[in-house]
Amino acid sequence: MNAMKIINKVALVLTIIGGVNWGLIGIFKFDLVAWIFSGQDSVLARIIYSLVGIAALWCISLLFNNRTVAE
Repeated sequence: MNAMKIINKVALVLTIIGGVNWGLIGIFKFDLVAWIFSGQDSVLARIIYSLVGIAALWCISLLFNNRTVAE
């Protein structure tokens, strides 16, 4: 169960990072991930985008879980 707690927390952190990045894009037209990793097409930026997307998909399962992440 400890591994699941860690995976859930990492997924939530990555999803929050993605949400903040999308907020910056929507409000200021500024892509923080692309800025940090020298453009949207860089390998590192694409890895971050992919990890955030996978984390968001993982977080869907948390909606249907009866436990909270902190448990």
